[in-house]
Amino acid sequence: MQRKQVSGAPSQPKKKRWTPTSENVTRITVKEPAELMTFLLDKMGGMKRNSIKTMLSHRQIQVNGAVTTNYSTALQAGDKVEISSARGNIELTHPRLKILYEDEAIIVVEKKEGLLTVLTGVKEETTAFSILKTYVQKSSKRNRIYVVHRLDRETSGILMFAKSREIQLRLQENWHTAVTGRSYVAVVDGTVEKESDTIVSWLSEHEKSLKVRSSDTDDGGQQAITHYKRIKSNEHFSLLELNLETGRKNQIRVHMHSIGHPIAGDKKYGSATNPLGRVALHARLLEFYHPVSEKLIRFETPVPRKFLSLFH
Repeated sequence: MQRKQVSGAPSQPKKKRWTPTSENVTRITVKEPAELMTFLLDKMGGMKRNSIKTMLSHRQIQVNGAVTTNYSTALQAGDKVEISSARGNIELTHPRLKILYEDEAIIVVEKKEGLLTVLTGVKEETTAFSILKTYVQKSSKRNRIYVVHRLDRETSGILMFAKSREIQLRLQENWHTAVTGRSYVAVVDGTVEKESDTIVSWLSEHEKSLKVRSSDTDDGGQQAITHYKRIKSNEHFSLLELNLETGRKNQIRVHMHSIGHPIAGDKKYGSATNPLGRVALHARLLEFYHPVSEKLIRFETPVPRKFLSLFH
């Protein structure tokens, strides 16, 4: 049955289908907070989610002058979104590294497990640093990449690099005030009884074994604070969300071992299981003030499907 038009009521204008020309760049100012995907679906009437994801992967979307490939990017009122019909000149296609955000100051990536952040010994191998160095130097041999923080080889997730020494130092020297959120997810051995808790201890590294140990008293180590919340559990494993108040080496791995629930697959810190063939730790969220614009930006990735598969 057809609905009749109510007399005197204005008809709803049809959304125009977004049809790019050969050199089309559409610029839109954001009016109210929204997720990038939701915003683009609304503004690019007729396009499907997969088509928008393709445009993002081809580096055709910019937010405030920076290319982004992350469809969950949070937009604020006043942000400028540019949609180009042409693909970006340079794309990074690597099975173990994906760019989430890039501008003139920083690059934010998602790293797969098994990839070092940067070389730690004399053996030459591919690292997140070397991949990005090659990538930025495709545009100019003068371009550089600088390490801001690290993830262990077997830890996957969000990682940030600087494009200049000045930005690197600015981020590192102000890390505790610049970074407002760091969240991980981990599968740990056994059933964690407490729904949530905070672990506070002092960590120090053994010179020969390079293994970090935890002490309940201040014995000259660095204080480390980890907050955790249980998301799922069964008789074999627990899925935890972990938020860091400090960022010490191996902090989460050592703290989980200290409460009798080492991270699954983490043989170094006491796990006797390895259901996923890796250390089951993922850096899921990073939120920080941009070192140049000082805007608060947030990057978030889903809980890895393999983690969830243990709780079906």
